[in-house]
Amino acid sequence: MTPFSWKPDSTESILLVDDTAKNFDGVKSVLKHQGYKVTVTNSHCEVLIKIAESPPGLVLLDTFIPNKTGCEITRQIKQNSDLPFIPVLLITNCDESNLIQGLKAGADEFLIAPVEVNELLTRVRLLLRLKHSIDQREAIAHRRWEDFVINLTHDLRTPLTSAIQVLNLLQTGSFGQQLSQMQEYLHQIAENNHTLLDMVENMLEVYQYEAGSKYLEFFAVDLWELIQKVVEELQPLVLVENLNLTTKSNNTYPSAVKVWGDRIELHRLLVNSVGNAIRFTDAGSIEIRLCSTVQCVKIEVEDTVIGISGTE
Repeated sequence: MTPFSWKPDSTESILLVDDTAKNFDGVKSVLKHQGYKVTVTNSHCEVLIKIAESPPGLVLLDTFIPNKTGCEITRQIKQNSDLPFIPVLLITNCDESNLIQGLKAGADEFLIAPVEVNELLTRVRLLLRLKHSIDQREAIAHRRWEDFVINLTHDLRTPLTSAIQVLNLLQTGSFGQQLSQMQEYLHQIAENNHTLLDMVENMLEVYQYEAGSKYLEFFAVDLWELIQKVVEELQPLVLVENLNLTTKSNNTYPSAVKVWGDRIELHRLLVNSVGNAIRFTDAGSIEIRLCSTVQCVKIEVEDTVIGISGTE
């Protein structure tokens, strides 16, 4: 493995925070001379807004800011889990209490005013090197976790899908007629496999959303056609449960009802809703209704299960 190396990035951004901008004129000039992108602010609110909009590579601040101490700003930066690692370098006077409070708040380094140029540049370079190292480590960990989740879901999906197909063949008598008392057990095994497969798919979906790698693709979706497809897919479960699954629309031309959305996600949502209704309905019927008006479109799933509101 190639050893990790780092050199100062001339495009690295540094946010300077001071109660009086003029106090940091010298520091700003030194850093700009080194090629860093430097922004200066003396507003507490502006600090947090700037960091949220575009996290800098380093925050360098005085221990006293109007209405907020540098320690409090440091604490808010460090406690914000939505932000990447941002090193904080405090500049303080000889007040030991300020220094202790700053370090307790999460500051990564400190300098005692007046600031000496070489010491300033050394601290800045070390903290930026630390940030690059942590960023690289987190990127590697993220890739490893992503590979693990994708491989795991793939490895689980394949045998589950195969087992479901074999059970379907058994239930339909493809390998010869089965004894009636076996049908109940076969159905239960198939149901459990479907549940496990749903869990695998949901785990991958959740991970993709959290990792920011899941993107919705929007197209005009024919909801009536999608409903009919879901009914066809779930019909074997309906027959096994001896239920009656019907569809209904308040529109004379239901195929004309289209929405702008991600077909795969709408299909998954509908399958889960109807599948739950089938799973928890012991006897009776399930009706899927497509209700459309000028203002909105609704899909309702109503079952005859006792003890639960009829409409999901």
